[in-house]
Amino acid sequence: MNKGKRYSKASSMVDVGKDYALDEAVELIKKTAGAKFDESVEISMNLGVDPRHADQVVRGTVSLPHGTGKDVRVLVLTKGDKEAEAKESGADFVGFDEYIKKIQGGWFDFDVLVATPDVMGEVGKLGRALGPRGLMPNPKSGTVTMDVSKTVKELKAGKIEFRVDKYGILHVAVGRASFESAQLKENVVAFLRTVMRLKPSASKGLYVKGVVLSNTMGPGIRLDKAAVLAELR
Repeated sequence: MNKGKRYSKASSMVDVGKDYALDEAVELIKKTAGAKFDESVEISMNLGVDPRHADQVVRGTVSLPHGTGKDVRVLVLTKGDKEAEAKESGADFVGFDEYIKKIQGGWFDFDVLVATPDVMGEVGKLGRALGPRGLMPNPKSGTVTMDVSKTVKELKAGKIEFRVDKYGILHVAVGRASFESAQLKENVVAFLRTVMRLKPSASKGLYVKGVVLSNTMGPGIRLDKAAVLAELR
């Protein structure tokens, strides 16, 4: 089945005029995943914030109970004793000078960069290369830390970072189509609870404008936000 036919078949299962309960949406996500690979399941949230104002930027981290289904490649930039700690905790790449040079040369074969505070002066010089790719370590996201072991293990287990874009939208992967329905639901709920907890005090009016679930090759499935948010209480 080609992409067009596959998408049309998946779309025919979704009522575009309906807002779905979370359980229904999760079941549909699995049914509409017809690709030959294990499709990613993603959630998008349209928030009533204005990210042009620093006090309305929604960003944070959440440890998904069942991970994302993706093998997260972690680079740790550090020196001294922390190198051994990083390697023992499962980091994919550990070191300093050689990786600084590789990044300067255009190497970005990693998903998350963790750095210890003592090297941030030098890591900061890579801001132009790392910043646009969302790879710059940040204390707020826990990626600038002396507790390298804990951080690497959490990242490997499914801890993700998110930040609202300039349009007020959050978009993250919360699992794979092969996950059990209960696992996907628990991941979605964990993410939503975190986002609700991070509501900026400066945000007035409607905070959550819309929530959509989708898989890599399928149509978006709009959630009944009132019902979903009620589940979080």
